[in-house]
Amino acid sequence: MAQTRRRLRSSTVVLGGMGVLAAALSACGSDPDRRCVDRNSYDYTDGYKVVADKNCSSSSGSAGKSRSRATNADWYYDADVSNGYADRGTFSRSEAVDRGGFGCSGSGGG
Repeated sequence: MAQTRRRLRSSTVVLGGMGVLAAALSACGSDPDRRCVDRNSYDYTDGYKVVADKNCSSSSGSAGKSRSRATNADWYYDADVSNGYADRGTFSRSEAVDRGGFGCSGSGGG
């Protein structure tokens, strides 16, 4: 039996490589997922209660310049969200960015 090798066309290889490159760049350049939570609402089993975004400041870097008096709201990044609660995240945007994604260096790409 003669061995036959299948060669991929150069266009297939180029398109596949472009897809991988696009995924790597978009993972590094995007902002981390964030939720506005009430810092005073922490529950051991559920996490922080998610509140309306208007309660957090519009700036992603500083905590609550325009937050309401009823809540101590702040942005909570890269959290697991379930049933109106966010858990296992971080209040530090830079720490969330440093976690990185596919193809990112640990030094905070983007």
